[in-house]
Amino acid sequence: MDSITELARQLGERLLPLHAQVSTAESCTGGGIAEAITRVPGSSAWFEAGYITYSNKQKAAQLGVPMALFEQVGAVSREVVEAMAAGAQASSGARFAVAVSGVAGPDGGSAEKPVGTVWLAWAAGSHVFATRRQFAGSRDEVRRQTVKAALEGLLHVAAGESPLEG
Repeated sequence: MDSITELARQLGERLLPLHAQVSTAESCTGGGIAEAITRVPGSSAWFEAGYITYSNKQKAAQLGVPMALFEQVGAVSREVVEAMAAGAQASSGARFAVAVSGVAGPDGGSAEKPVGTVWLAWAAGSHVFATRRQFAGSRDEVRRQTVKAALEGLLHVAAGESPLEG
């Protein structure tokens, strides 16, 4: 079993006794977090929904991200991933949610947001935590590292901990 599948399995073990569900809101990973979770047999007991919102239009339509944020701070930002996580949680009714938006590459980066820049956010109850990470490697490697970081953060929030300290 690879490390990502193992993290997803551990997440299920943590969520089942809580009778809690998780939802995902993904941009740069294109559904990779939801795919990793649903590899786990029985994940239907704790996985509620996955939103793949690659365009800003869909981030607004499906998750309620205010369109003004895209002009103010861009899609790859703390404010947008926090709104994505809160939107996924509200739309699905899940107790926990994770959201990611980033520049996976190989192009699309800028001086302020180089390739490998990813913002992640986790919603747990009424709390939302966000962090910016800088991953290295190919497009696939950036996406894989993002999925891993998202699942690790979910394990922390499901345990009542901050995902930023892990």
